[in-house]
Amino acid sequence: MRPPPEYVPAHALLRDKTVLVTAAAGAGIGFAAAKRCAEENCRALVISDTHERRLAEAVAAIRKETGLEAVYGQLCDISQEEQVQGLFEFAAARLGGVDVLINNAGLGTSKSIVEMQDEEWAKVIDVTLTGTFRMIRAALKVMRPRGRGVIVNNASVLGWRAQAEQAHYAAAKAGVMALTRCAAIEAAEFGIRVNAVAPSIAIHAFLRKSASDELLSQLVAREAFGRGAEPWEVANVMVFLASDYSSYMTGEVVSVSSQRA
Repeated sequence: MRPPPEYVPAHALLRDKTVLVTAAAGAGIGFAAAKRCAEENCRALVISDTHERRLAEAVAAIRKETGLEAVYGQLCDISQEEQVQGLFEFAAARLGGVDVLINNAGLGTSKSIVEMQDEEWAKVIDVTLTGTFRMIRAALKVMRPRGRGVIVNNASVLGWRAQAEQAHYAAAKAGVMALTRCAAIEAAEFGIRVNAVAPSIAIHAFLRKSASDELLSQLVAREAFGRGAEPWEVANVMVFLASDYSSYMTGEVVSVSSQRA
């Protein structure tokens, strides 16, 4: 197994941008993306989550570790339309307009198709796919009049590849990929870009709680580097897609993986 590389220095890729990141509390990809945006000189940042204590801790950590004071937290369950609207109202008040939306929120469980109840299927689809749709719809309504904006969605390689007990999550993430492409076409005439990342496996505390050591070992063994990604390695690609360095990219799904062919 090759060790992770050293943390990549910032290059002011998001200078003067305002950013909104969902599901950014805790130690996963969302927090890594939010922290990276602050490091890349975004002007102001709003992060959301469903867990009040972790959200407050994330806001405090980003402020302390990056020096950006304009970091704000707002509770939001993206399965609830009124909370999505409230999040954008909060962001508009704090940011004066959203330049970048990073849609990180999603939900996954493990269950075979024959054992899965409709409720479990529906919940994963509602949060992971429909929640992303709700956020895109709300973002486009505020970005279109401004004639600019970038949306970065978090998909998964499971949108392309099969894994047992992941039919609901894989279907949702495949839907996120299709939604990304269709939203990009609709948004292009308004100067808005929509792209997605598709990570294979990023190791963080929440994943370790939700997946067995045996399963994680199996998944990591498929990776060419013999390790899972660090959350910040996925965040780096999100920031690239959010930045002007990817100005000609829209409707794309970028695989963030090191899997063998």
